[in-house]
Amino acid sequence: MQALKDKIRAEGTYLGDGILKIDGILNHQMDPRLIQAMGEEIARRYRDTGPTRILTAEVSGIAPALMAALALDIPIVYARKHKPVTMYGPIFLETAPSHTKGGEINLMVAAEYLPPGERVLIVDDFLASGKTLFALARMVGEARCTLVGIVAVVEKAFEGGRETLERKYGVPVDSLVTITHLDEHHIEFADDPPRGAEI
Repeated sequence: MQALKDKIRAEGTYLGDGILKIDGILNHQMDPRLIQAMGEEIARRYRDTGPTRILTAEVSGIAPALMAALALDIPIVYARKHKPVTMYGPIFLETAPSHTKGGEINLMVAAEYLPPGERVLIVDDFLASGKTLFALARMVGEARCTLVGIVAVVEKAFEGGRETLERKYGVPVDSLVTITHLDEHHIEFADDPPRGAEI
């Protein structure tokens, strides 16, 4: 998505340790038109897989997942990180390490919102090592649902998550933009000419 690449180039900040700050684009402030375009692109790519539900993790995956679900006219379910008092009965619980927060995070979904037999498309903000996406994929398996694909808004290809997910689950793993190199001076996307662009 060229519009997303342009926005990342204009506003993204490298914080070191492989962390790209895009808080003004997706993780804190959002451009509704850009988020809508993201959702429509995800829906275009995955409509033929016949998803019946989208699964994401709070909080930054919700907006693009919601727009994709709207375009596909299917429900979206998001895994909670903290259990509210209203969540009772059987739940699916997975843990994943958080690169930006440090430590482990819990991901919880009430079983009633992930019933057996659903065809689930996972959508999230970042694909790096893939640990959060692995946790969501395990949840899909525990729920006795079919995983039809995994898509992220931004992929950091140099962290290797895509290959690991593809080997493990054998489903399409995709991203709207793929970053192949990131440092304090340059960001390079997979479809860039050889020389990167400054950030």
